[in-house]
Amino acid sequence: MQAENVEVGMRVRYPRTGTTGRVVAKKTEKGESFAELDSTHLFYRVDQLVPAGDLGERSRAARDDRMDQLKKEREFLSGTGFQEAISHTDQSCEGGG
Repeated sequence: MQAENVEVGMRVRYPRTGTTGRVVAKKTEKGESFAELDSTHLFYRVDQLVPAGDLGERSRAARDDRMDQLKKEREFLSGTGFQEAISHTDQSCEGGG
């Protein structure tokens, strides 16, 4: 990105590490432009940053899938099958080794 394209409050991503955040400050030092991100409070070279949009459909779908999986796990743990299996152990945590 060009330095003039970066503005405070803009959401950007540093592709090398995947760090994403909003620009909270800009500075120029020794002819290089830097932007500070709110997520790490570190400065990144502006020419290494790319614009990052809001969460896309892909991220939302992944989050929904994780929520569905969490609900299934909670139902399983609260179910009678799991509770019965726990009741048949002495819970001594012996490893046998």
